[in-house]
Amino acid sequence: MERISTHQFMTLGAAVLMGGTFLPIASTVTGIGGRDGWMCVIPGFSMGIPYGLMVLSLVEHYPGKNLLQVSEILLGKWIGKILGFIYIVISGYYGGLVLGEVGDMYQVSAMPLVPITIFYLGALLLVFYLIRSGIEVLSRFSEVIFPMIVIALVLQVVLAVPRIEQGELLPILSEGFKPLIFAEIKVVPFAMTYILFLVGIAAFLPTGKQELIQLKKSVWRAVFLVGILNMLVTLIQIVVFGPNETVRLVYGILALGKMVEISRTVAGVESLFLGIWLGALLIKISTLSFTVIWGLETVFSLKGLKWNLAVAIVLLAIALKFTRGSSLIMEIGLVGNYMILPSAFVWIPTLWGVARWKNRIAA
Repeated sequence: MERISTHQFMTLGAAVLMGGTFLPIASTVTGIGGRDGWMCVIPGFSMGIPYGLMVLSLVEHYPGKNLLQVSEILLGKWIGKILGFIYIVISGYYGGLVLGEVGDMYQVSAMPLVPITIFYLGALLLVFYLIRSGIEVLSRFSEVIFPMIVIALVLQVVLAVPRIEQGELLPILSEGFKPLIFAEIKVVPFAMTYILFLVGIAAFLPTGKQELIQLKKSVWRAVFLVGILNMLVTLIQIVVFGPNETVRLVYGILALGKMVEISRTVAGVESLFLGIWLGALLIKISTLSFTVIWGLETVFSLKGLKWNLAVAIVLLAIALKFTRGSSLIMEIGLVGNYMILPSAFVWIPTLWGVARWKNRIAA
């Protein structure tokens, strides 16, 4: 069985957690928390830390198994299979929506005359190659792409500083803390998507004592790094566009890129950023495809090329259903709030609690 290193786990996990979150994050939190919405980003992402540590605790006690297999061991065969089926449906549907985000992003920002199906097929070809190459190749791909994502985001924030409008952040906490709590809840589903990824990749993680310590540190690093980056992305959009315009813009980070100029000579650098954003979304789609494939193999013993192709066709069909930015972002939000969040929020603590209870009885 393939294994990934602790460093690959950190970069791949951070890339999955980042995914396309930088596209809707500012609009999402500002719509609820107003000009103070940026304060909710890190607390919302930090919910991924305790859940990630629970997953690694289960990895320590059940090495070489993903959490679908662990669910069958701890909760019974049929309950485990029902959970596995739900996991497959959620991962596949969400993966198709993220694929739709790729086509929508490129058609809106760069090539409006190109049929959106071309973007879908191009992205699927790259995803299919990564899937066939295996999780280790995807991990190495993330080691190359993720640093570029970080640099690009920081660069875009820095280059947008001259566009800042003074006074957009004032008054601070004008609406109190209550809106911030609700805005934070809207961020938590992004962190729970990361947990769904950990459920499947658990079987490929190293299980040595020192390596587990490093894996736990990697969870902290990935969550805070991605949280800080998304906070900066949200903050710069609020101070440049203002709260009302930030809420209105579907892809505010792309609009920000169109405004960037370097020494008043180089403009339109959003095209350079788009290539890097594509890498982030490809990693997320690939990992969601992997989770579906792992689920099919674990729950139904279905594996092989034809099932990989079937997964790709399903993702394409889902993406074709949602072609416009507003409906697509709304559907992604609904899936996060009403499918990903409840399932991961309940499943992982239950599994962890049952495992500890059974271990105490065995001791």
